[in-house]
Formats: sequence, structure tokens, C-alpha cells
Amino acid sequence: QVITGGHYDVDCYVEDPNGRTIYKETKKQYDSFPHQAEVKGVYTFCFSNEFSTFSHKTVYFDFQVGNEPPILPDMSNRVTALTQMESACVTIHEALNTVIDSQTHYRLREAQDRNRAEDLNDRVSYWSVGETIILFVVSIGQVMLLKSFFTEKRPGSGGAGT
Repeated sequence: QVITGGHYDVDCYVEDPNGRTIYKETKKQYDSFPHQAEVKGVYTFCFSNEFSTFSHKTVYFDFQVGNEPPILPDMSNRVTALTQMESACVTIHEALNTVIDSQTHYRLREAQDRNRAEDLNDRVSYWSVGETIILFVVSIGQVMLLKSFFTEKRPGSGGAGT
């Protein structure tokens, strides 16, 4: 997911160890890509911002490798019902996974909002500096204009004296 920068879009591709492209998308804001690895080795992924070189972007990505191990041993081979304690453990574990997902979502939103607030702060600062400069220029101009009203111009001061 692109969380800051530009139009919130980026190009992405994933290659397997043999160099074969297994995922390729252009100008995506967010996406999910589940893949079962068939070949052992190093998979490469690339986020590209070539089409928008002037805007920097921040990208969030998350890897979930492998299946989550069961909470209780032999849970898949079990033929009897879960005890109350085991059932409570499973419920708590599922609730904690939901909390982890929510925290990730809130961290992403916080990063977006912080970037937006910093950008707004920069704009306000530049606008304030511009207004201050204009205020000084206008003030100096008014002082010079008022001073010219009260200076006496002598008609015979052109250089020819008697």
C-alpha cells in the first residue's frame, strides 16, 4: 500500500528464483498478492516510481511466510470437543490477530495523516514568511511616501547660486 506521495500509486513486480515474473501491476494504490511458492530460492520484488520521479513515495508491505502453526497440539486431528479453557485460548488468539490487523491499519493511517499535517505546516510557514516580507515592503514604502510629503523642496537648489 502506498501511504504517502504523489497520486498514491506505484508499479510493482515479483519474480521467482528462475527470473520468471509471477506478479506485475502498474499504478496501483494497494493490492494483495497471495502466492504458494513452488520453487525454493530467493524471490525478488521491486516497487518502481519511474513514471513519477518528482514525488517521493512511502510504501508499506507485509510478508506472511508459511501457515500459522496451530495453537493447540494435534488440533487438526482432534475428534473430541475442545475444553472450555482450549476454546477460550482459541477465541483470545483470534481476537489478538484482529487487534494486530487493526494496529497495522491505524499505524498506516497515522503515517498518512502525519505526512499531510507536515505538508500543511510547511505551506503555512511559507505563506507566513511571504506575508511578513510583503508587510515589511509595504511598511517601508509607506514610511518613504509619508516622509516625501514632509520634506521641503527648495526651488533654487539646482546649483546656480547668487
